[in-house]
Amino acid sequence: MTANQTYDIDVEDVEYLRHGDKPLLARMFKPRGSGPFPAIIELHGGAWCLGDRLMDVAINEPLAKSGVVVAALDFRVPPEASYPGSLADINYAIRWFKTQATKFGSRPDLVGALGSSSGAHQAILAGMRPFDARYAALPLPAGAPDVDARLRCAVLCWPVIDPLARYHYAKKLKAGGKPYPDLIDLVLPLHDKYWKTEEAMAEGNPVLALERGEQAELPPALYIQGTRDRAHPRPDLDRFIEYYRQAGGQVALELYEDEAEGFIIRNPSSPASAQALEKIIEFVHAQLQ
Repeated sequence: MTANQTYDIDVEDVEYLRHGDKPLLARMFKPRGSGPFPAIIELHGGAWCLGDRLMDVAINEPLAKSGVVVAALDFRVPPEASYPGSLADINYAIRWFKTQATKFGSRPDLVGALGSSSGAHQAILAGMRPFDARYAALPLPAGAPDVDARLRCAVLCWPVIDPLARYHYAKKLKAGGKPYPDLIDLVLPLHDKYWKTEEAMAEGNPVLALERGEQAELPPALYIQGTRDRAHPRPDLDRFIEYYRQAGGQVALELYEDEAEGFIIRNPSSPASAQALEKIIEFVHAQLQ
């Protein structure tokens, strides 16, 4: 690991936001030690509709043991909220964490994000648009320090980087008839539940935002994907990398031969997963120091 030592960690759930009588929790992975440690806001996948803060332990735990505070979020999903509801929760969580950073052993200037699949899409979208009025709509409590939702870096594990292109890709596979991946039957209705319209898929879209020339923050990014990933089309990845770099952003691409979608989560002990975790740890420590 890149950090000089392996840390013991404490794990606890903390309420970071409440909608009505429903709390939203962050599972905090905290290294024991004096710090200040880098911090990562972690966003689970599940096609914007499924999953929770417990999904990505295979990434969050080793990251924390390398000396990183990890806040793995629950956020609203349909039917409670469609787009951009989850982005409002995520933007709030970034700001909230910055106000609490010293309490958790970090600093407000040492905050990045990491996500998997739809969570990685939301991580980079939140990073590109920290000041979007819709995303920043939830005010911090009165008297809280004045902080913003800018991120110092973003780790993207097999992101749905272009939701509209992925939707069209899935529809085309389904129209062609079986055999196609079972995943297709799962993700199509979830796209509809979260986004509602193709116009929304085009608007909340990192690739198309860059293509449109939208003014965006461009935090340094690490992009991880397997070459056998059929859930996250390779052409969308290539377009994002090209446009992000053209816009002046730094993005490091790590492709893992013969690995499918979600490989770190599904088989964390494999050699490829170990290598990818090492890259994530290296990147986070390099960016957040």
